[in-house]
Amino acid sequence: MCGIVGAVAERNVVQILLEGLKRLEYRGYDSAGVALINNDALSVVRRIGKVQALADAIDDNNGKGTTGIAHTRWATHGGVTEANAHPHASEGRFAVVHNGIIENHKPLREMLKAKGYTFNSDTDTETIAHSIALIMQTTDDLLSAVQQAVKTFEGAYGTVVMDKTTPNKLVVARSGSPLVIGLGIGENFLASDQMALLPVTRRFIFLEEGDVAEITRTSVTIIDSTGEKVEREIVESNVEHDAGDKAGYRHYMLKEIYEQPHVLRNALKGRITADGLEDGIFGQSSNENADDIFAKTKYVKIIACGTSYHAGVTAKYWLEQYANVQCDVEIASEFRYRKSFVPANSLLVTISQSGETADTLAALKLAKESGYMSSLSICNVDGSSLVRESAISFLTRAGAEIGVASTKAFTTQLAALLMLTLAIGKHNNMSEETNLSICNALVTLPAKLEETLSLASEIEDLAEEFSDKHHSLFLGRGDQYPIAMEGALKLKEISYIHAEAYASGELKHGPLALIDADMPVIVVAPNNELLEKLKSNVEEVRARGGIMYVFADQEAEFESDETMRVVQVPHTYESVAPIVYTIPLQLLSYYVALIKGTDVDQPRNLAKSVTVE
Repeated sequence: MCGIVGAVAERNVVQILLEGLKRLEYRGYDSAGVALINNDALSVVRRIGKVQALADAIDDNNGKGTTGIAHTRWATHGGVTEANAHPHASEGRFAVVHNGIIENHKPLREMLKAKGYTFNSDTDTETIAHSIALIMQTTDDLLSAVQQAVKTFEGAYGTVVMDKTTPNKLVVARSGSPLVIGLGIGENFLASDQMALLPVTRRFIFLEEGDVAEITRTSVTIIDSTGEKVEREIVESNVEHDAGDKAGYRHYMLKEIYEQPHVLRNALKGRITADGLEDGIFGQSSNENADDIFAKTKYVKIIACGTSYHAGVTAKYWLEQYANVQCDVEIASEFRYRKSFVPANSLLVTISQSGETADTLAALKLAKESGYMSSLSICNVDGSSLVRESAISFLTRAGAEIGVASTKAFTTQLAALLMLTLAIGKHNNMSEETNLSICNALVTLPAKLEETLSLASEIEDLAEEFSDKHHSLFLGRGDQYPIAMEGALKLKEISYIHAEAYASGELKHGPLALIDADMPVIVVAPNNELLEKLKSNVEEVRARGGIMYVFADQEAEFESDETMRVVQVPHTYESVAPIVYTIPLQLLSYYVALIKGTDVDQPRNLAKSVTVE
């Protein structure tokens, strides 16, 4: 969501800014813009649509500058128009880009109008530009002006300001929305994500909550939330970014679906063998070894959003069944706005692909004040806010995920959570037989996923039957219920077909009223102790004229007929079946989206990293 790139250099920074924006396109956006300072003149170019349209416009205007800021916008306040695109300017002198939401923008707008400022957009961001301009009437120090301005803002912001009268300087402020400074030689950079800056630097400073910083070609000055000058750690990044390479696949999503056996091998490497978990794979908190924390853990609270929430719900089944500890899972945006009870010896687990999900970060901060014994993050991005603010972190090693609809990040989260189950279970009477069974299941999982991916052509053929559908139901029992939830989410996200998921036993409590020949019902059916119960639910659908698509274990004895199409999934260990059954549901959503002609990698209205509330 909303990408920021900035640069201060002696050379023309236009291509640096545009390349940075292109590397952030996967996050989702609807417009883009650049502001440049060249020979003390400020120019702003904005366009609706893709970054390439902005690049073409800059070429047409011979745009150049040695200091600049750029932005991709995901609309929050005001529609998708060129006037609402960032950057926003004030007095033809100041330019601002901003991620987040200024919640008190309405009273600020009225105050600034009363002072004579004219608004040209419907955005909350324009209040930042005019607030800076107003304060600069009484000071000539941009850093000081930004420090004063942010004290008047309520909400979340990662913002960058530049002034054409001081052309070799950028001032940035962070509250809730991430910003990172990239260090060069005789030039410096900033972005909302280090991915944007990898072509120009591998040395980064991650700003902390409340930081305000001044960036010039040769210096970085950081002021913390107390007003004190501070030094932040310089981090050497080894992150790889492959956004420019689909490796021959039609879409990033399809590439990432097929990468799952490979990334799962990476996620497991050095962490687990068929004999057990390796020692120390969860690292150490600032105060205590992770294994000592797990030994004390009697209750786990998982907090996440979207796809990560579904991973957490799956883990609840595992933690309670295998590790013998109570677990509750909560949507982060709900958790942070209610009073909750914290049992003794509670471990908080947060899950996020990006590590910048605003609601999850806010929930973590709240939980840290609420008496949790410790906190653990499961995340795909080293150096992200969630990783830095958690006592313990566990990286999923999925690699850069470009498609907005998460695939490989989800399955690696599940693998990480199953390893967490083993780590906690060994202190809570998990049997050796169960431990070895799960270990062996994980070690053999990548090969099982490769086998499951061979179903692609069969699923592609099946997807043709969804071409005229507008609604669907997904059914699962036990730990397959959250997988049904994830399957429904994927279909919604990229094909725009309305989809809902139910625990199969809930059919008779209302959803059966929806069943008819135009409502496809997708069922996940591993061969486990709930299979016969699930078959009864299938018969309930069949008796009411429903058309079913059943992804069933090859030993589950389902047979296709005129009302039911069966796709046989390779037999697998019960413990990893949720991960295996995720694959055919991902493929189904992908091929249905192809038929529907939607934008698979960047579906409408969605963003990859949701950094606003």
